[in-house]
Amino acid sequence: MSQRTIKYAVMDAFTDEAFKGNPAAVCILEEKVDVDEQWMLSVAKEFNISQTCYLTRVISANGSFPNSCNQSATVPHFGLRWFTPVTEVDLCGHATLAAAHFLFTSVLVKHESVEFVTRSGLLTAKKISQSKDGKEKFFIELDFPAYQVVGCDASELPSIPLTLNDVPVVNVLKATTIEDFIVELSSGKEVAELQPNFQEIEKCAGRGIIVTGQAPDGSGFDFFTRFFSPKFGINEDPVCGSAHCSLMPYWSRKLNKKSLTAFMASPRSGVLHLELDEKSQRVRISGEAVTVMVGTLLA
Repeated sequence: MSQRTIKYAVMDAFTDEAFKGNPAAVCILEEKVDVDEQWMLSVAKEFNISQTCYLTRVISANGSFPNSCNQSATVPHFGLRWFTPVTEVDLCGHATLAAAHFLFTSVLVKHESVEFVTRSGLLTAKKISQSKDGKEKFFIELDFPAYQVVGCDASELPSIPLTLNDVPVVNVLKATTIEDFIVELSSGKEVAELQPNFQEIEKCAGRGIIVTGQAPDGSGFDFFTRFFSPKFGINEDPVCGSAHCSLMPYWSRKLNKKSLTAFMASPRSGVLHLELDEKSQRVRISGEAVTVMVGTLLA
């Protein structure tokens, strides 16, 4: 029996420079390719980066887009699933941006939008063209749910002083739905210089810990963030888009602004442009991506 080939690409998301931002592997599964979750997880382990995602075109038996999507058939729909090296996750921002970039550059070159059917509902990605320094480039805008933040019980967290190596803490909260813990420090500089204790972070009840602080004056950003999730096989996620589903409502209230620019202060770094729609409780997350690798997998 001959082996099947599956196209893949590795994208660096939330950056315009290769080997920066957050890498994600994007695999597109054609109609006749039938693979199971164990294979998907094995491939994610093989890539061994923060996220590997899988795209499948969503078409009903009569060849049209399913009514459940509640959209015009002119908008392409794809199923989208995300895997870390150890588990499937419900939502991932940077891999969604990477998947959209792959589609807009290789599959849907004449389209301006695409919708993804996911475990977190229907997610939209739009291509936004811009001119910069005389060159045409494009951003991708993701439409994600907004998550509110609430207080948390101290028993849900490991020792904060041990976790953050005694860095002073301003506030500790928890994001609803995804249950990330949010720890605000007194400055973005402290966020960038933080050396966390991953063994302590792994003891927390939620997915991981978001550490954030107001950006320094003159930096061009509103706030800095880093995200740590060792229990999901990611000591530090270089740029976490889904974390901003809760960070945007939090910083929007704190800074009294509906549009913010966020900087992920990991060693690879990344930039996210954010807008909050309070009425619909959605967050629009925009960024760039770069293709760094293409190839085929055997299944």
